[in-house]
Amino acid sequence: MRPDAILATERLRIRTWADTEADRAFFHRVNSDERMLAFYPHRRSRAEADELFDLMRARTRATGIGWAVAEDRETGAPLGFTGLATIRDEEVIGAGVEIGWRYVPEAWGKGLATEAARALLEHGFDEIGLERIVAFAVTDNHPSLAVMRRIGMTARPDRDFDHPGVPDTMPHLKRHAFYEILAGDRRL
Repeated sequence: MRPDAILATERLRIRTWADTEADRAFFHRVNSDERMLAFYPHRRSRAEADELFDLMRARTRATGIGWAVAEDRETGAPLGFTGLATIRDEEVIGAGVEIGWRYVPEAWGKGLATEAARALLEHGFDEIGLERIVAFAVTDNHPSLAVMRRIGMTARPDRDFDHPGVPDTMPHLKRHAFYEILAGDRRL
């Protein structure tokens, strides 16, 4: 998502990560919480999360698009990591922009990822002018795959891939399902 954008949905406020202790602490949580990372290979210490946080913010400034934090619209409490960002592993996944999400367990099962993703698709297509947005997740990550289907994305099994960032020692996390949506195909 664009760094200057703030998206509001019925229950969420989606904004770019700010260089504050609160955002850094929440970023560490979404990068270290075992339940949130069931389909991810790495758990980060606070120092590692801070380093990644700085790298993520630098990429957002360089590309003009990046990850965001989703907050409860009423309380301001952070609930998730979401957004639109340029794909980093282009040699395997291809060039483009991906949509993604990772929410705290207490926000699961409430439709918040779908609600935010719909707003992000609208932002990506209508405000940024993207023609295509992709998403990918571990093939056993049924909740994320369900969100992809709910927001109108199409499975592309011909594009499924083994993620280069997943160590060979974690074969259960290697294979990723690939989904995409084109600007003309969306049904928000």
